[in-house]
Amino acid sequence: MRKNKPGLPLYELYGELAPIEALDGLHMESIADRSCLHNWEIDAHRHASLVQLLLIEAGGASVQIDGRALALRAPALVWVPTLAVHGFAFSPQTQGHVVTLDQARLRRLLEASPGLWNALAASRATSLRAGSSQSQALLAIGRALRDDYAGGAPWRSQVLDGAVLMAAALVARLPPLAAPPAGTAEPASRALQHLARYREQVERHFRSQPSLDTLAAPLGITTTQLNRLCRRHLHCSALDLLHRRLLLEAKRELGYTTLQVRQIADGLGFADPAYFTRFFVRLTGQSPSAWRAQPPST
Repeated sequence: MRKNKPGLPLYELYGELAPIEALDGLHMESIADRSCLHNWEIDAHRHASLVQLLLIEAGGASVQIDGRALALRAPALVWVPTLAVHGFAFSPQTQGHVVTLDQARLRRLLEASPGLWNALAASRATSLRAGSSQSQALLAIGRALRDDYAGGAPWRSQVLDGAVLMAAALVARLPPLAAPPAGTAEPASRALQHLARYREQVERHFRSQPSLDTLAAPLGITTTQLNRLCRRHLHCSALDLLHRRLLLEAKRELGYTTLQVRQIADGLGFADPAYFTRFFVRLTGQSPSAWRAQPPST
């Protein structure tokens, strides 16, 4: 695996700077889907607002995470919290799943279990005992997530949420990685911490469309500083990030509910349905009604 380089990339998904488009805040792919495009090697990077679970069913991987280097053989698991520096070198034809979750979605699912949320702040990377109930349960969850993620069966979202909750609890039972030797770990910079907190502020308050001053105040920085951070690391303005979240929720409600457009507009803080329509057209090129009428993407 190539060594970590200064100025670590801050990706949404590896190799992609644009935000993920999954309407349910969850993305799933096989390990091969992305790593084979990069000669089975994923250079060190981190995510500003995503957490990842890798479930390795066959093969192996060299893992670099939080300043530690580990060699794993299947069955194995890697848990990557937000902002953790991580990279992989997989053996060819490694089989398994990569589950990527928006941190805000996971936090909502775990609202009633703050202890579980806190436990998942630590990275984990371990080989599992083949045939054990633990490894069988985790690999079965990975397959269930894969099948429902790709399908359109009734109550899909509920099944996905249930599988994510069970996976989170099983991951939290595993021991976290020990602290790396002094001086080898790269701490998350203050800038990235600000960005992660801003994403949380947006998630909590986007429906009221607060001002950027209101969103930046809990971070202790100005809107100018916030915009500079967003443009440098996320390649968009702070307002763009808020608008993307509003658009994502609008698409969810258009796609998964029977609410009228005016009801969706009102629920997202738009005083005028016509303004909501102009907002939607500007960002998608389609009216809300036209977007809702098109066949769902698979």
